[in-house]
Amino acid sequence: MAHVNYIDGADINNKKVLMRVDFNVSLNPDHSIADDARIQQALPTIRYLLDHGNKLILMSHLGRPKGRDTQFTLQPVVAKLQELFPDKKLILVDDFTQDHSAIDNQQPNEIIMLENIRFYPEEKKNDEGFARNLSTLGDVFVNDAFGVSHRADASVVGLTKFLPSYGGLLLKREVEMISKIIDTPKKPVVAILGGAKISTKLHLVEKLMTLADYLILGGGIANTFIKAQGHEIGKSICEYEEVDVAHKMLYDAQQKSTQIILPTDAVVANSLEATEGTVKSVTEIPADGFMLDIGPETEAKFGAVIAQASTIVWNGPVGYFENPAFRRGTDFLYFSITYNAEAVSIVGGGDTLNAISKKEYLDKITHISTGGGAMLEFIEKGSLPGIDALISQSEQV
Repeated sequence: MAHVNYIDGADINNKKVLMRVDFNVSLNPDHSIADDARIQQALPTIRYLLDHGNKLILMSHLGRPKGRDTQFTLQPVVAKLQELFPDKKLILVDDFTQDHSAIDNQQPNEIIMLENIRFYPEEKKNDEGFARNLSTLGDVFVNDAFGVSHRADASVVGLTKFLPSYGGLLLKREVEMISKIIDTPKKPVVAILGGAKISTKLHLVEKLMTLADYLILGGGIANTFIKAQGHEIGKSICEYEEVDVAHKMLYDAQQKSTQIILPTDAVVANSLEATEGTVKSVTEIPADGFMLDIGPETEAKFGAVIAQASTIVWNGPVGYFENPAFRRGTDFLYFSITYNAEAVSIVGGGDTLNAISKKEYLDKITHISTGGGAMLEFIEKGSLPGIDALISQSEQV
């Protein structure tokens, strides 16, 4: 892969640093932070830059606001950062386009956070004028937001046109770890794909069939393939318009050396709110039934494949884990991966991280990616718009 300039290989001292972070954290109903993992993973870059005498201006989005919407304020993030940096003064700038006096007068002991960058419609449009205006706030741009680097947004891509630009330490780790999977994976490679939709992951499945020896499918994605095998799936989630595509992929996998591993039994219930289900073979799903988790036979089959893996990539739960009655299969996958101490394992995706965030043995996972869509797109395409923008600038230097 072409070269990215990272902060630990550059001379960035006593500068005003505009830093894109991914602090799109999950919130509790009272707007306190439910899981601060994304903030924690950016701390090494923040501390590195502060240790070199730089003043930080942080940028992030939160949620998907339609314009300026106070329920998506970054105030809870600023409160968490204040806890983590008690010797610093954290300042939230409400609208830098109207008043940037706090930035102009920033003191060495102050960390500034811009209010939700997606409050500005120009952000998603990668508006050049908006990026130029943003760039006037700092001397240097640092992208440490791997989780949004698949988005060609102004604060991810646009700023590289106007400021010396570098990758942060989290971005560096993400790129290095995922590149290993793509470029020099230890075989056998096991890829596990769950979640609801196959349509958004068609190209990824095709890519994984060139990389993986075994492709384990669960969740709604698997249902579409089970339907393609000719089985009735009751009321289970399924993309019926993709059944023919799934059928072709099953055929293509046979021509390659990839084995697609599908569930052979499922935990079935009559509603998503059910408190328990019944184990059924995938050949006998009732017409009014929902497949909401993998069954014990499937667990054993998936577990045996994971146990022999040397490289594991996992994205997406294999059941309706939001209901505790149907999270056993996803928990089983997690513990199977952590039990394989010899394998290099990479786990990513918002739902996946939510499913495992409070688990023990997280240190047994080689790399927990902060990006779900970004991780998958990086595996599929070998790069991302945010990384390409950094490469483009480093080639001009």
